[in-house]
Amino acid sequence: MFKKRNLMSCKSIGLPCVLSLAVSLAACGEKSSTAAASKTEATSPTVNVSSSNLYETTALKKIKLLENLMASAQQQKLDVTREETLVWFAKEFLNFANWDEQNQDAVAYMFNAYGPFKNDKDKLAAELPDFQRKKVIEILDAGIDELNQVISGEIVRPPVRKVDWQNTVAGDNMFVSNGKPIFLYDYFSKSVGQPLGQPDVYNDHLGAIYHGGENLYPVDHDRAINSFLLNEDGTWNEALMKEVTDISDDNIGFLIYWNMGLPEWIEKQEPEARKGRSLFTGFDIDNPLVRDVWGKIAKHTGELTKDKKVSRMGYILSNEPHYYSEKNGDRKHWSHQFKEMNDISSYTLNNFRTWLDNKYSGDIATLNKNWQTSFFSFDKVEIDIPIDISHRGKPMWYDWNRYHMDRTTNWFTYLQGELRKGNPDAHTSIKIMPNMFSENTRSHGIDVEALTDLTSMIGNDAQTREKRKLNFKKDEEWQSHYGWYWEELSTSYDFMESVSPNKIHFNSESHFLSASWWRDMDPSVEYVHSVYWLATMQGMDANLAWFWARDPDGSPEDRLEGEMNFFDPALAGSFAGSNNQQPHISNAFTQVMYDMNSLSEEIVALREQRRPIRLFYSETSAINKPRHMTEHFKMYEKIFFDGFPVGYATQNIINKQDNSSWDAILVYKTEFVTADELAALQSYLDQGGTVIVDSALSLSKNEYAQPHAKALKASKGKLIELNGKADEAELREVALKAAESGLPDLVLTEDNGTSYKGVNWRVVKQADGSYLANLNNLGKHTAKLKLTLKDGSQVSAKDMLTGKVLDSEFELAPKGVLMLEVSVK
Repeated sequence: MFKKRNLMSCKSIGLPCVLSLAVSLAACGEKSSTAAASKTEATSPTVNVSSSNLYETTALKKIKLLENLMASAQQQKLDVTREETLVWFAKEFLNFANWDEQNQDAVAYMFNAYGPFKNDKDKLAAELPDFQRKKVIEILDAGIDELNQVISGEIVRPPVRKVDWQNTVAGDNMFVSNGKPIFLYDYFSKSVGQPLGQPDVYNDHLGAIYHGGENLYPVDHDRAINSFLLNEDGTWNEALMKEVTDISDDNIGFLIYWNMGLPEWIEKQEPEARKGRSLFTGFDIDNPLVRDVWGKIAKHTGELTKDKKVSRMGYILSNEPHYYSEKNGDRKHWSHQFKEMNDISSYTLNNFRTWLDNKYSGDIATLNKNWQTSFFSFDKVEIDIPIDISHRGKPMWYDWNRYHMDRTTNWFTYLQGELRKGNPDAHTSIKIMPNMFSENTRSHGIDVEALTDLTSMIGNDAQTREKRKLNFKKDEEWQSHYGWYWEELSTSYDFMESVSPNKIHFNSESHFLSASWWRDMDPSVEYVHSVYWLATMQGMDANLAWFWARDPDGSPEDRLEGEMNFFDPALAGSFAGSNNQQPHISNAFTQVMYDMNSLSEEIVALREQRRPIRLFYSETSAINKPRHMTEHFKMYEKIFFDGFPVGYATQNIINKQDNSSWDAILVYKTEFVTADELAALQSYLDQGGTVIVDSALSLSKNEYAQPHAKALKASKGKLIELNGKADEAELREVALKAAESGLPDLVLTEDNGTSYKGVNWRVVKQADGSYLANLNNLGKHTAKLKLTLKDGSQVSAKDMLTGKVLDSEFELAPKGVLMLEVSVK
């Protein structure tokens, strides 16, 4: 069923396959292939023609027609980069369709590995080849139509600005290619078994970022930095280290710290080394030996790779760190995934005791009163982990979860510090799951603000979806009025960008095309365009889509085929219903990146628009309340469609950033705040700021639900207290009035037939008096739009991607995106 390469099994030489995520192929006795010379231009594939398939015959004729049109366009000096990529994907997927047709049992096995597709595996496998051929025809028809319009002059496209994969560098807050901003794209995992630089896998069509450890298994070129690099005697495992240091220096890339496995010698010396582990962090982050080993690894690998192009996108310090520590809650399944997660080590407990001693200033009586306990001293404090959700809102719950976040921040502060002893200029990011912020649960130990502030790049792996999750039995609320689920992406990105407005933003595993519980065999091209435009407008500078798993011959990559005993059902399931089976989606991803890179300077100008209204965010309330983020989103949603990016304010943002960067702070359903958080808001008022408070309940209690002795006073500023008499819509009006001077001059009026707005838009004035505007219809319905100026002046608009002129009134379809140059008539 699967192709075999006769690679040696790790089991056959005594290596534990579960821990082999961190072992290189060299340990299995075979050297990875020497990286090919860096190339970004893939040769045009030759289609291996199947017997006499009608769809394939039709597609081949259309490819020929498009290639003839391309030749004609080139004679007119017209850019055909977009069509070159379209033809490449068309030919690739015709070959993929033929492989799938000749290997239906193997394809069915992939579908079988994904639960929601399991019952239809044979039907889906049988339909897949012609499905792909039909989609190839669709994208060719669209390409032929567009190029005909380009040749006739009906549309005028900006030429594509290609990524210079060899010479792109990290600037102050963006990646720079040939002196201009560039948005990087690739796939989180490229086909295992193909060497770095293989032109059919690393090219302009798929992206050509060199992945220093993107592959989670030691096949061919796993270059993740891992625990196995250091031997027990303190020497380095040079064979494994070469997998890191021998990465080709041709293209820009990144390195990742893969925290899963531990060598046996550590576990023998430290029996608690794995106690308190989590899914992607296979050890106790408080363990002294583990910290010492990882500190040495970070410092040494930093030294060895500091001048490499593969470090230009930085070092990802961790893949999706999380340490869910609750039971009987929404995320209880995470806590029980590994036995060790149902407890904490003695090191963690003792550190917690010290933290409590400092928090309570050595007063054990106050802790006992808060916790309703009778501990004799802080060194006798005990706590059951995972902690039962019934404690939420109580002092013990708050103290554990606040400490839990602080200890994680301490771990990454240490790791980054050791790295920078070896590479002082190292860029860093952490692949934070944005639902750590957007969802209600706070037992995961991740302080998104602190970790975003810590690293030099914003890191995450945000996900979206066009339809509901497949494990949900009924439609989600958003589906009644939006075209796709944008809540996690938008709230987390606006928060991260508010915390660190001048940092490069790297989504190192974008789950926009598919995710664990969202999969669709036929997502829309329009959705792909909409989500990538929104993510980029909200700050994303680079993204690695999940995932590219086809070898050039069309077969699935090694990890999906059982090579070296590493068959992974999860990855096989991920292959099913992914862009690897969807020519229209793979092509759309690259095409939207081409479009955005052709207008990268304009996009950056729009991204630098002020955030005049700030929502006050308190981690204290998020920890204590069961639905704080759900409540907060209702207010966020109300000001998301008003022509400016939503901002957040926290204690640290107020204290660290220029307060003139915003016009008003809105406090909404935030009952619990520390004395320091309250003091930060008061300091903003003391400087003349405006604070809007929704009700007397907000800001009324401290972290232990005790009433604050002090309340906010207007001082030199303006304090607007609404005493619970306004709903979200009325609060929005109050906030808009308070920030009126900072709102855009351009006004967009929307009518989509519902009470929900759908068009997210941004605008910035240019030096010549015209405006740049980006419009993205996230709504479920077509929007009737009208553009005017505040003073009523009429305007005209030009679509910058087509050159077409629009009237001041026009329509925008669901998931439609426009990049406009707006002029006053």
